[in-house]
Parts: sequence; C-alpha cells; structure tokens
Amino acid sequence: MGKPVYLDHHATTPVDPRVLQAMLPYFSEKFGNPASRNHAFGWEAEQAVEHARSRIAALIGASPREMIFTSGATESVNLALKGVAEAYQGRGDHIVTVVTEHRAVLDTCRRLEARGLRVTYLPVDREGLVNPDEVRRAITERTILVSVMFANNEIGVIQPIREISRVVRERGVLFHSDATQAVGKIPVHVEEDGIDLLSFSAHKLYGPKGVGALYVRSRNPRVELVPQIDGGGHERGLRSGTLNVPAIVGFGEACAICQREMEGEGQRLAALRDRLMNRLLAELDEVVIHGSLKHRLPNNLNLSFLGVEATTLMMNVKELAVSSGSACSSATPEPSHVLRALGLPADLARGAIRIGLGRFNTEEEIEYAAGRLIEAVRKLREQSPIYQTMKEKLRSASDAGRQNC
Repeated sequence: MGKPVYLDHHATTPVDPRVLQAMLPYFSEKFGNPASRNHAFGWEAEQAVEHARSRIAALIGASPREMIFTSGATESVNLALKGVAEAYQGRGDHIVTVVTEHRAVLDTCRRLEARGLRVTYLPVDREGLVNPDEVRRAITERTILVSVMFANNEIGVIQPIREISRVVRERGVLFHSDATQAVGKIPVHVEEDGIDLLSFSAHKLYGPKGVGALYVRSRNPRVELVPQIDGGGHERGLRSGTLNVPAIVGFGEACAICQREMEGEGQRLAALRDRLMNRLLAELDEVVIHGSLKHRLPNNLNLSFLGVEATTLMMNVKELAVSSGSACSSATPEPSHVLRALGLPADLARGAIRIGLGRFNTEEEIEYAAGRLIEAVRKLREQSPIYQTMKEKLRSASDAGRQNC
C-alpha cells in the first residue's frame, strides 16, 4: 500500500466530502450569527441551524426542540449528569452507572462524588454486558439518574438498552445514555429505547470535530437541567455561547447521510470486520477476541495476541492506524479499565489492540492489514521467550482440565 491505512474510527472519523461541501458556504458568504434576529444574515444562519437540528433529531427519533448543541459528547455528558444532579437534588443524591463507561462519564461521576453525591458502579460480565437485574437492585429511593453507555468505545459491545430503560422507568428514575459510538452506526431511537437524555458527537459519524448534541426529553417525563455554562441564554437557556454554524450544518448533513446509508454500510463493515477476524484466527494461534461478538458494533474488533504487547506490535505496524484502547486514555501505560472489568489479566489487557473500520476502508486495505498483523505477530513471537513459556502454561492447564474431566 502506498499510504497508511486508517483503522481507528472509534477515535475519530474523516469528514465526509459531502459534509465538507455543505459546510463551506458558512465559513464565508453565509457567515451570520444565528442569534442576530434583526437582519437577513442572522436569519439565514438561524435557518441553517434549525434545518440541521431537524436532521440530527430525525436520526434518533427525537423532536428538534429536544436537541441542545454543545462542543461535543464530553460536554453533553457533563451537562446531562451535573445538570440533573443540581436540578433534582431535592429528590435524591444517588446515580447508577457502569464500570466500563467512557472517562467522560466516570470522571464526571467522580466530580459529583466529591460534591457529596453517591455513585454506584455496576459490574459487567465477561462479554462486557450489564445485567438489567443488577440495575434494578442498584436503584434506591434516592436514585435520580441511571447512565449506561449504548455501545462501548473500546470493545464495541452494545448494551441491552431497552431492557435497562424498562427497569429504570418502572422506578421513576431518569435514564441517560452516552451513545457517541452508536449513533450513525446502529439504529438509535430515543422513544423506542426509553431514553431521557442522550449524548453524542459529530466527529464520530463523519462530521466535524468540536460539535455535539444532548437530547433532553421534553415530555413524559419532562427533564429539568441546571445549565453548566452561563451567558446569553442560547439553546433554550441550557447552553450559552455563539453557535458554531459551519460545524452544526456539517453535523446535520452527516446525520442525514447516516440515516440514508447506515443499514447498508453496517452490513459492509461487518463483512470486512469478519473477514479480518477470520483470517487472523485462521493463521495465528492464541488470539483472544474481547467482548461479545453477538452484541457488537459492526465495525469493531478488539483482540489480543498471546505473548505480544500492544505497544510493541503497533511499533511494528506503523503503517496501520490502530490503537491500544480509548483515544482519551492512550497516553497512560495502565491496562484498559474496560478490559480489566471483563476479568482479563493485566498482561492480556496490555496486549489488546482496538480496530475500528470505517466508511472509506476497502477490501484491499483489510487484506493488507491482516497480512501485516500476521507477519508482525509471528516475528515478535519468534523473538520472545515469554510467548513459548505462556503457551506451555496454557497447554499444561488444558491437559490438566481434560484429565479432571
């Protein structure tokens, strides 16, 4: 291949050329501020924003007035969790979430704990799934919010959102979902899924960076939030600040494209993912896939190669853009908190790489990536005495298990 192959679409996606074309006029001739209500430049910008708002809402089955624009999913999560905590402090002081959440949720919960709230962190099973019965048992009379990620950013596991939301609704508690990795890849419908607050970003679905949205249910029940940014009263008073019109227009176009093409694209990506996975499994031994394959995003693969460190492997396949975990925590040497939550030993967790396929990946790229990974793993294993030792231990354990049977 003449250029690097990008396989890190969970970290970010390239802006679709169609999205860029929709955005370009709003950097120059259509430069108005949508808050300027007294002239045509402002009206034109406001019309573009509201059109985008309708397109984004349509993708998730919401009403346009329920969409609040933010700078991205992290801000949306902060507004949802902190906004609910302040608005409902008279009713309770307890939040339920999951150990495998993105740091945007976990770190926000830690901040709320420092303010005196109580947070329950639910475990997951070895496939990365939350048991709805665990959610039911965790909810108390003081619980005001349950927050469960729709699809995991590392292992791609899709949670049983509808089953969880039914449990939460039965107890009269609000339900938030960080759907950053799910929206645009799989069907997400806030009404059918029973979601009260939903966070997501444009740059994960081939839109621009720096813009996101928070869905806030307007009825049955109407969700109250305390704003976290003051000044100007934009976005129904929930998020002040001049709107990023070009990015919002791009966000709307990206969502419209996803709504039209998501089903076919998902099938194509799942086929490419399976092609890559099956070749790796066929040509290498001791390959471990992390997380449920049945309940999984179509473009995700997270796996370890026994005896091979992820950082060393990535240094040997520099022409492949893959990661060793979340983009937000890739600088830390600690094993992924998501993989540790699955019960993986530290050495296997440190060996995991995350592959995220995308809209513009080709069969040729997938075949090339498979070949390079196989070549690199074989080379590193030949150089490593650790691999042979680990393999012997596994063989001994397997033999002992057969004898006990």
